[in-house]
Amino acid sequence: MKIKIFEKIDDLLEQLNNSRPLTQGELERLRDEFLIDFTYNSNAIEGNTLTLQETALIINEGITIAQKPLKDHLEVIGHKEAYFYIEELVKQKIPLSEKVIKDIHSIVLMDKPQDKGVYRRVPVRIMGAVHEPPQPYLVPVQIEQLILEYEEMKKTMHPIERVALFHLKFEGIRPFIDGNGRTGRLLLNLELMKERYPAINVKFADRRRYYDCITAYHESNGNPEAMVQMVATYVYETLERYLAILSM
Repeated sequence: MKIKIFEKIDDLLEQLNNSRPLTQGELERLRDEFLIDFTYNSNAIEGNTLTLQETALIINEGITIAQKPLKDHLEVIGHKEAYFYIEELVKQKIPLSEKVIKDIHSIVLMDKPQDKGVYRRVPVRIMGAVHEPPQPYLVPVQIEQLILEYEEMKKTMHPIERVALFHLKFEGIRPFIDGNGRTGRLLLNLELMKERYPAINVKFADRRRYYDCITAYHESNGNPEAMVQMVATYVYETLERYLAILSM
């Protein structure tokens, strides 16, 4: 099943690459729409109270939404800037590193200057979770090990499979005191985009499934299948959407 969906995805990607190119205006329109959706959903998963429309107003117009926390506004701006940053990393073909991870987090967490880009110094527990993140002194070691493992994954795994597994492992470490989810989903898209796949938008409406995928990974002693399927489905649906737009 896993191999079949990868084959379908790669076939769609080839069709997209062989299709008529979009104009610069079309590309910018699609990118702007995605950025708003992605920012809204990724922030909403983490508790941001801004609506999709309010998120769009902040991104497009710089408007301040009355009676909404400054924190929520800064989370929108930080996420937008972090997405621009990963686009630049893709263009420059910058490899994944500890610096890249910390830089992305620093932009995401612009509302908390003391914590941005800094590994957590206290233990964390996730209420009701089967997995307990490592103690703070283990975080730098485990991040370094994860980056090395990720390079090894490239030798044997399909890109979507290894990106999904990397995401699970990163979220399991929870290296920062805050912003792990948003940073992790940006990293996921960074690595997908490097492989010429479209960025995906894990929807707020799918958050239960998303968390269930993370739980399933830890309950199964490291089987990433559920998350792989979720990421693959999102990539497949996004490719289908872009091909449909091109065929109009």
